[in-house]
Amino acid sequence: MALATAAAAAISVHPFLSRPACVLRCGRRIRPLLLLRASSTSSSDFNITFAEPAPSKASPSGQSAQPLVPWIARGADGKPALHTSPPPDVLQAVAAAEAEAKRAKKSQKGAAGDASLKVKERKAAPTAPPKFSKAARRFYNENIREHEPQRLAKVLAAAGVASRRTSEELIFQGKVTVNGSVCTSPQTKVDIAKDSIYVNGNRIAKKLPPKLYFAVNKPKGYICSSGEEKSVISLLDDYLKGWNKLQPGTPKPRLFTVGRLDVATTGLIVVTNDGEFAQKVAHPSSNITKEYVVTIDGAVHKKHLIAISEGTRIDGVKVVPDSVEPLDAQTDTKRTRLKIVVHEGRNHEVRELVQNAGLKVYALKRVRIGRFRLPSDLGIGKMVELKEADIKALEGDQRASPKTRDSVSVEVK
Repeated sequence: MALATAAAAAISVHPFLSRPACVLRCGRRIRPLLLLRASSTSSSDFNITFAEPAPSKASPSGQSAQPLVPWIARGADGKPALHTSPPPDVLQAVAAAEAEAKRAKKSQKGAAGDASLKVKERKAAPTAPPKFSKAARRFYNENIREHEPQRLAKVLAAAGVASRRTSEELIFQGKVTVNGSVCTSPQTKVDIAKDSIYVNGNRIAKKLPPKLYFAVNKPKGYICSSGEEKSVISLLDDYLKGWNKLQPGTPKPRLFTVGRLDVATTGLIVVTNDGEFAQKVAHPSSNITKEYVVTIDGAVHKKHLIAISEGTRIDGVKVVPDSVEPLDAQTDTKRTRLKIVVHEGRNHEVRELVQNAGLKVYALKRVRIGRFRLPSDLGIGKMVELKEADIKALEGDQRASPKTRDSVSVEVK
């Protein structure tokens, strides 16, 4: 009886098991462990013998070795037998239980992590897709897009060689080489930072000049074509003379006017080297409004204003102003001033509108493009470099096309 009690105590505290052996749950093939009881079973039924205890040997660290714990389980013949180690079936069952517990814990952590990640993504997700501002698009065009391969004619024009049309003629004439080979196609894509480009034996700089924008108060008698003695571009000669100090190592920009004013018209004219910007502001399809002040010789009556507002035909196209408004008459003369707003900007459009109404133009001055107005302190023949807000104002204040406008504003004072 004492032997059975000792064996049962040994089984219940075996170090390999996390709970008493009597509550182990095994598979179908594993039979439950037999715990010895002081019951009617006699000790002779077990046929168990014990060997003499082996002398204890000290471990290398100086500590005594762990005492041997016996295991009693039924053998293949169905009889209980003494074992010095747990049966294989028990070890397999314990290992399987521990592995299952680890997998369950890992899956719970993974599910919790995925849930928290989804919550974070849901919180960080914007309510609406971001919209890029004009400043961001311009930054991309100037700093990123410019480094992408571009058409050869466009690169030559941006480098200040000549206008785009003249650059195409130089290419057709075989005066342009790319990486040592003559190129006769203006549509050839080149990268100015990587390719070697020569025009008439002169190498094009690897760096393009920055985009420049100027507002000029055009005097009477100056033309908008480049290369002439009294051209609007010549008003910026003093600025370009100090270019090498302002931008060392960068070629001089090729400047041109945005649109045109005839030789007798004064006022606001924009000068730049940005071809895409000039095309957008000057082309009639952009519908950017331009405001003019017209000085008329003589008196202006209501019938004249109605005639101007009805429009006229220029080069076979019907043009109609956006608004016509008389300003305060000049007290010291017999002249009257009118404010006329147009959005197409065709050649001599305002002069044709006034003359078609039977009036004679004494002076014509442009004072506004888009939302940008000619500075009152900018003297005749002077220029000012435009800021980012000014460039935005030039591109703004777009009006509907004549097909969608219902009427013309006519104000009579």
